Amino acid sequence: MTDIILTNQPLSQTACMDFVAQPESGGVCVFTGNVRNKTKGKPVLRLEYEAYAPMAYSEMQKIADSIVEKWPNTYMAIHHRTGTLQIGEAAVIIAISAPHRGAAFEACQYAIDTLKETVPIWKKEIFEDGEVWVSAFP
Repeated sequence: MTDIILTNQPLSQTACMDFVAQPESGGVCVFTGNVRNKTKGKPVLRLEYEAYAPMAYSEMQKIADSIVEKWPNTYMAIHHRTGTLQIGEAAVIIAISAPHRGAAFEACQYAIDTLKETVPIWKKEIFEDGEVWVSAFP
């Protein structure tokens, strides 16, 4: 089972963990990507995320399908923010439960690495002296 959300509202780690909590799951792995206050030593004021939603959902579903194929009996929540985010806010949360911890860790890392490579989400870093678009999607 998969819960995929792309939203401009704050993300909830608790909601993700609740979704993946299953009696047969011995391992749960959660990755939260937060907005940090510096990039390459330069102070960041905030981030802005944009996404091409139809393709983003499609690509996130492909990630989920691939995980289920590689690591059977997994449950996952893949949530990503759009809009303006402040320092410390969660930009992405991925929670995966599996029968064993190894599968949960591997699937979670696969999910975030693949998301950053294939999902059309773009981030703009806002600094005191300007801004720059940084693609999370090649």
